[in-house]
Parts: sequence; structure tokens; C-alpha cells
Amino acid sequence: MPDHKTIKEHKNLQIFGKLLHDGNLWHFNRRSVSGAFAVGLFVAFIPLPSQMIIAAAVAIILRVNLPISVALVWVSNPITMPPLFYAAYLVGAKIMGVEALESHYELTLDWFSHQLHIIWQPFLLGCFIFGVISAVVGYAGIRLLWRLHIVNHLKERKARRKNRQQN
Repeated sequence: MPDHKTIKEHKNLQIFGKLLHDGNLWHFNRRSVSGAFAVGLFVAFIPLPSQMIIAAAVAIILRVNLPISVALVWVSNPITMPPLFYAAYLVGAKIMGVEALESHYELTLDWFSHQLHIIWQPFLLGCFIFGVISAVVGYAGIRLLWRLHIVNHLKERKARRKNRQQN
């Protein structure tokens, strides 16, 4: 994890000012980490170039772990973005009952600007669905893993106590 001082001084996050000094943004507890996963994974499917700033703002509002929220938006990076967003478009088109474009797909601004009026509704619906599903799965998964870790830790502690009592 990056140092919280480095993140507080990051030039793009200076718009949040003193809000970055809230201790809850840096804690590692079940609520903060699971909430951060939900925020980061949901924002990763927002098709805007300012995902990190959006994730930081939502993390500050919800008071969840800021570094995890911001880092998880990189699930959709320049390498993964085309297949993720195309899959989101296909899902949105399927749900809306419209036929997906069969034309040659290019990740260029020119292609996107000419096709936007056709694809925007299923694309945004698919992004929303992917965002919600990944946020719920991330949140529930972290909560479950955290609980399993605690249960395992308590079992080990109980076994150690039992061994000490027997010796």
C-alpha cells in the first residue's frame, strides 16, 4: 500500500484538501475494506477518464479505505477496458432487447463518436449492471474472507490455549 502521506500530497487529490486527513480513510477493518472494494469495483465500470477522482470522492463520502478504492479502479485499465466495456455493451443490448452492432469495433475516438448515439443506452446499462454486480460480489467476498480469517484465527487461538493448559 502506498504511504498515506504520499496520497495526501498527490496533485490530483489536492481538491479534497483537509478531508484526506480523516483517519477512517486509512483504516484496515472489515467495514472499511469491504466498502472500499465495493466503491472501487463499481467506479471501475464508469466509462469516464476520471475514475480515480470519482472513487476518491465516494470513498471520502462513505468513509471507507481510500487507497483501496482508488487502486481498484485499475481493474478497468487500457488493456482490460475494451473487452470489459464491449461485454458490458453486449449485456446491455441483450437486456434491452436490441440487436448488438455487428460492425467492426475500434477503440478510437472517431468510431466512438459516430456510434455513440446508437450504443450509449445499452453500453451504460451494461456498465451499470457490471458495476453493481462486481461491487456486490467484491463487498460480500471481502466480508466473507474477513469472517473466515477471524474464525480461523479464533480456532487457532483456542487450540493454542488448550495446548498450554494440557502442558
